[in-house]
Amino acid sequence: MIRETIKENAPKAEEVISYNIPAFKFHGMLIFYSAYKNHISISIPPSKVYDTFKDELSDYKVSTSAIQLPLNRPLPLKLIKEMTRFRVKENLELAETKKSKKKE
Repeated sequence: MIRETIKENAPKAEEVISYNIPAFKFHGMLIFYSAYKNHISISIPPSKVYDTFKDELSDYKVSTSAIQLPLNRPLPLKLIKEMTRFRVKENLELAETKKSKKKE
């Protein structure tokens, strides 16, 4: 379900394995996901996503780069969808900024 949700909301992203876990790449690393005994982890490279979705993430264990989604609760697919779209937009903006700086 997580993979499909990410693919639907980042259709141009490339699926890769990075750090030995599944990930999506789109103008840089977009989002990682992995399963553990008691949770699924969504890992996002340094991003404004954690501040932007702070209220929505308050029910989950969140570190500086990962969100733990307990297996005993329904997956927050709407939240994953929104964070994925946010990351796509964020990475596009970063790519444009880098492109602009190279022209200078």
